[in-house]
Amino acid sequence: MEDGKSSSQSAGKPIRCKAAICREAGEPLVIEEIMVAPPCPYEVRIRIICTSLCYSDITFWKLTVPPACVPRILGHEAVGVVESVGENVNEVAPGDVVIPTFLSECGECEDCCSKRSNLCSKFPFKIHPWMPRYENSRFTDLKGEVLYHFLFVSSFSEYTVVDINHVVKIDPAIPPDRACLFGCCIATGVGAACKVANVEAGSTVVIFGLGSIGLAVAKGAKLCGANRIIGVDVNPDKFEIAKKFGVTEFINSKDCGNESLSQVVKEMTGGGADYCFECVGLASLVQEAYASCRKGWGKTIVLGVQKPGSQLSLSSFEVLHSGKTLTGALFGGVKAKSDLPLLLKRYTDNELQVDEFVTHEVKFQDINRAFELLMGGKCIRCVIWMDK
Repeated sequence: MEDGKSSSQSAGKPIRCKAAICREAGEPLVIEEIMVAPPCPYEVRIRIICTSLCYSDITFWKLTVPPACVPRILGHEAVGVVESVGENVNEVAPGDVVIPTFLSECGECEDCCSKRSNLCSKFPFKIHPWMPRYENSRFTDLKGEVLYHFLFVSSFSEYTVVDINHVVKIDPAIPPDRACLFGCCIATGVGAACKVANVEAGSTVVIFGLGSIGLAVAKGAKLCGANRIIGVDVNPDKFEIAKKFGVTEFINSKDCGNESLSQVVKEMTGGGADYCFECVGLASLVQEAYASCRKGWGKTIVLGVQKPGSQLSLSSFEVLHSGKTLTGALFGGVKAKSDLPLLLKRYTDNELQVDEFVTHEVKFQDINRAFELLMGGKCIRCVIWMDK
């Protein structure tokens, strides 16, 4: 490149590589050779080391209505090495190890300059098929057909292009199969407990849904010193697993009899939980979580990805009279560039354990096996290695 920021022979040129493409909703991904364009100004081209499968990928893989679109390269939880950079990129250089993030941090807008928000207003979060600045794609197949981006990351490709506001430089000594989890799962769950809810020591927490995000919430709640961490799920097998993450009690939501789930929670907790986390993505469960919170100070934090068009129905009387809080927590309230390094330090200092999240590993060519494992309910996180 003219700016001399890359010694790579591929810099400034398209790269031919393999990607796993979603060509039809719900159909197995197809591994094909594609072309990845060089980065434009303010962009970074990254060689993906490994990526993990998040249930949000499955949600959008199945989706048949907007914002669904095909052909698309999914994936948003990954770690990689900078291959080359576009003009005006000074934050990272070729060879740096980075986490691409679906949430931006420009460092300039009012939101990024405030401690109260992680929602950049200059480059807002969207379920978007393009690069954020230029509204076009860096991917084409070998026929020249455009391939759409996913969540500004698209990590199911050997190479991807990401805006600099979505890139976080990390310590290369951190194992990549652990670092990648911080791109969504760990940041969302631990951040929601520690930063958004600000769980107090000695408190009671109820987690609705013991998937990877729910288990990460349990980790965060335990870090904060919660006394009781109650897990709610339809699968009783998850309780034994969840104990390793700090969950102390379990409710099988299928076994509530004539009582509502919130009635069971209130009876267990003597009036309601201090903090409730909805980690499934069901409007009805958000309502149950809100009803399960203690009047006066209870907080409900929504983390589950709802289907487009989902609506909540809450009694205005209850909202006024109960004095409870209901809030969302995209990316766990974590600022990508400011907070991820702090979370990673808690990992390297052995304060935050994440090894038990990785239950399976597959080669890139076996990526569809990762989908089968996660949908089968036996997998927490499956790491997909690009070059093993």
